[in-house]
Amino acid sequence: MPAPDSPDAVAFGERLRVARNGTGLTQEQVAQKLNVARTTVVAIERGDRAVRPDELIALAELYGTSVHALVRKSAVHVDLTGQFRRAAGTTDEESAEAMKLLNRLAASSVELERRLRRPLVVDYPPERALTRGRLDAQAEDLAAELRSRLGLGMAPIPDLVGLVELELCIRIFIRGLPSKIAGVFAFHPEVGACVVLNAKHPRKRRAWTLAHEIGHFLTKRHVPDVVLLPKAAKPATESFADYFAPALLMPSAVIRRAFADTVAAETRFSSRHLILLAQKFHVSVEAMCRRLEQLDLLPQGTYEALRDRGLSAKTVRAVTGEDDEQSAFAPPSRLTLLAADAFSAGLLSEGQVADMLAVDRIEAREILDALDAASEEAS
Repeated sequence: MPAPDSPDAVAFGERLRVARNGTGLTQEQVAQKLNVARTTVVAIERGDRAVRPDELIALAELYGTSVHALVRKSAVHVDLTGQFRRAAGTTDEESAEAMKLLNRLAASSVELERRLRRPLVVDYPPERALTRGRLDAQAEDLAAELRSRLGLGMAPIPDLVGLVELELCIRIFIRGLPSKIAGVFAFHPEVGACVVLNAKHPRKRRAWTLAHEIGHFLTKRHVPDVVLLPKAAKPATESFADYFAPALLMPSAVIRRAFADTVAAETRFSSRHLILLAQKFHVSVEAMCRRLEQLDLLPQGTYEALRDRGLSAKTVRAVTGEDDEQSAFAPPSRLTLLAADAFSAGLLSEGQVADMLAVDRIEAREILDALDAASEEAS
């Protein structure tokens, strides 16, 4: 480790401080884990005291990273504080793990961009302040503006994740999170906007979560916030995001028209029509049904009534011929492509790729092999 009081020691101590902040741990909590006094942790983070090898190993484990990631000079450590909804039963430790993962993946992205000299050039839409008017109307207007910016018109969005990462330059990561955390959004002026989505959730639910987080990105990107669910009185920004997600994925004008066309042709709107409309817009049957209820095209409580009468994933498969929960092919993320390019250029080992992507060595090898095979097919 760098000698105490040297410029490198000060920089390394700051790196450890940022890594600690990314986990939400206090200096006192870290001191207890290391079995040292808090003043020792303070001295290490100031660069006044060298960290011992055993302490470094323990710190890497605490901070959800590797020793190599902490000590290599090119490593980047970011200090993001996120926004996310936390369902009842989610522990503080699970929330901290989610934030730790987001910080780790964001840091990997920035480091690889610098090493490969491919900075992420962003042109974010301006943040929009909410007014005292109806939040649902504001959500519809802003969703229409974003669709226009992205050149979508009224078309369904088959791959919201890929579109947002490419066109809005939001860093998006899909990794396993505690089941009650759908996703985490964070913004930092030097890092930009980042979202981690729960890989344990179905693809359509991840798209819904991302649409919700985009609502926060457009209206409250600079303010970290944790919303506990269920909650009787939601913050205005959370209610707005709840309105924004369906408005973005299912524009009211085209949904009204599709509903009217169906009723005109067949005189009634059945569960089969509901399933097919949900499939067309790449949303779940529940999301589509609740959108129709929201637009007063179906009576409130229709989804519960259909579910009680037997509407299920099996019903969806019978109508569409596919599993509504199956994940469709998704193009690799920007982070994955950067890591693969760095590996091909000899800048990273296979183990370092795994570390950068926060996956194990087997999954890292599978990712590299798949991208290599795709590259050969393309050539």
